Amino acid sequence: MTNSEALFERSWQRTWQGLGTTPPAGLLHALLAAYAEPQRRYHTQQHLAECLAHFETVQSQAQHPAEVELALWFHDAVYDIKAKDNELRSAQWAVQALGQACLAESQGGRVHELIMATRHEALPEHGDARLLVDIDLAILGADPERFAEYDAQVRAEYAWVPWPIYGIKRKQVLQGFLQRSAIYATPYFHARLEQQAHANLHRSLAA
Repeated sequence: MTNSEALFERSWQRTWQGLGTTPPAGLLHALLAAYAEPQRRYHTQQHLAECLAHFETVQSQAQHPAEVELALWFHDAVYDIKAKDNELRSAQWAVQALGQACLAESQGGRVHELIMATRHEALPEHGDARLLVDIDLAILGADPERFAEYDAQVRAEYAWVPWPIYGIKRKQVLQGFLQRSAIYATPYFHARLEQQAHANLHRSLAA
């Protein structure tokens, strides 16, 4: 068993034990298959594993840790490279799964909100969403080698976009992060990744 496989198994069991129920049959296989789809280059099992590994270090900071962890499992479950509603469809899938597991609508609503926060359109208002978003953005503060790999993976996902257009759009995205008062909203990630994220983003923009 690889490290990622062990992490997936450990996380999956912890999530559903925390939710107090069992997952729908075949759901784990379906999710892992989704993250292995051929159109993906960054939003893959590698990204999922990195997010879950970060979560293991900060799970005690979550108000509803099992819901945050489930939201991480689903946050990129649907990934159509030309669609604009991936987060919504991922959230709907998560709510459907929770309904099949006979969990309360309030839990489904919170997980839906968490997944929608990964659209990164605004600073989340509550702690669990801020924690989840910081985990999703932890790649920005990765070591330079991993960040360069991530940059290349994102470009590969958008290989169908002509370079001049991609360059303009990508620059807007990266500058948007730099224009924030802070990239990371939680003290844990801000202290550990903020400086490296700024260095990575500036280097990418210069290139």
